[in-house]
Amino acid sequence: MVLLRICCLIDRVFNTYSLMHTNQTVEFVNQKHTEWNGCNHTRMGMMDAIMSLDQLVDESDPDVDFPNSFHAFQTAEGIRQEHPDKEWFQLVGLIHDVGKIMALWDEPQWAVVGDTFPVGCKFQNSIVFRDNTFLKNPDENNPKYNTEFGIYEPNCGLDNVLMSWGHDEYLYRVMKFNKCPIPEEGLYMIRFHSFYPWHSHGDYMHLCNDKDLKMLPWVKEFNKFDLYTKTTDLPDVNNLKVYYQSLIDKYCPGVLQW
Repeated sequence: MVLLRICCLIDRVFNTYSLMHTNQTVEFVNQKHTEWNGCNHTRMGMMDAIMSLDQLVDESDPDVDFPNSFHAFQTAEGIRQEHPDKEWFQLVGLIHDVGKIMALWDEPQWAVVGDTFPVGCKFQNSIVFRDNTFLKNPDENNPKYNTEFGIYEPNCGLDNVLMSWGHDEYLYRVMKFNKCPIPEEGLYMIRFHSFYPWHSHGDYMHLCNDKDLKMLPWVKEFNKFDLYTKTTDLPDVNNLKVYYQSLIDKYCPGVLQW
């Protein structure tokens, strides 16, 4: 029974990435920026958005088979233990996956969850399931997009690179749209925490500028807590809410536009 459950999880993950790698193209990503960057879908406070993730189980994650809001508090508490003086860092841990709320608004999970990667240039080998999931992606065989640099200039900076559309980019856009005073280090964590080919495998350095390289250690530090706080010991969310609401009131207060 346990083996069957594991096989089902692996199939679910692979199917999600297959759809993602087939459909995430330059054209698709530009379409999603137009659709979501105006933050005109709803108005909601951050804590309500976090708790709404109780309805979501991430189909790209083989390590988590419980609602995403628990992972939010696990990550934040892990950061709080090691960085008690960095409230903004704890807040980022709490909210980093809230962009997954798009899945509750009918966005398919392959356009919400999972590891991210640049579009508009060669898909690097460190991308998960790289060998057999991009075969039907039209950009894979487009000479404009399938070279090492593609549409980009050397060291152009990640600010100028189109990433596959998902919860990282969406939440980053929400934070910028609502003028949330999160430090640049925290915004990088939000925007690139799922960019594993970069922060964990060292790919795409030819697109990075000095700012990206300066921010990379912060993204790596965040990744420790994002990965290694996923346990079945679920936090007492009700007891933690008061503290984390105070951080929300400081860094992303009131009702936000999504």
